[in-house]
Amino acid sequence: MGSTGRILIDDARQVRRARYPIWVFIVVPLAALLIQIYLPLFQTLRFVAKIDLPLLVTIYFALMSRSQIRGLTIGLILGLAQDSFSRFYIGMFGMCKTMVGYFSASVGLQFDVEHSAVRLLLCLLFYMFHQFLYWVLQRAVLDQQVLFDLQGELILASVNALIGVALFHFLDTLRIRE
Repeated sequence: MGSTGRILIDDARQVRRARYPIWVFIVVPLAALLIQIYLPLFQTLRFVAKIDLPLLVTIYFALMSRSQIRGLTIGLILGLAQDSFSRFYIGMFGMCKTMVGYFSASVGLQFDVEHSAVRLLLCLLFYMFHQFLYWVLQRAVLDQQVLFDLQGELILASVNALIGVALFHFLDTLRIRE
């Protein structure tokens, strides 16, 4: 389904799931994780830690799969992989990205997610949802007294959303055309 003037989908059967070569499901998440983990180790590239590439990859593949099971599976795998490389508690990113994957796939069933404006808005909203859920888990589960910096998170959400739209455009080129 190309980008038409419509944003809402009348019938979920109108849209097909995007198909990709199998290597894309391995290389893209692995590259996102490696960039997320290793580039911030260099002093001049510390800012890369603020860009949540595994989250953007989760959002993209969940939106394009249009399957809640696939969306939450992608989120779970990427979240737990990110957890295993972080110095924080195992499962925090896993829970957050699982929820984002599920809700992203649900939205993919209702909207034409190939519009750049829709993608920008969804990246912004899902980034904020992810960060808010992470904050709630830190306070409720871990009993940590952390503050939620709304203004800072909105700025980071905007940056991640802009990067997400560019990343999504690149990932669209890897799709199998029918």
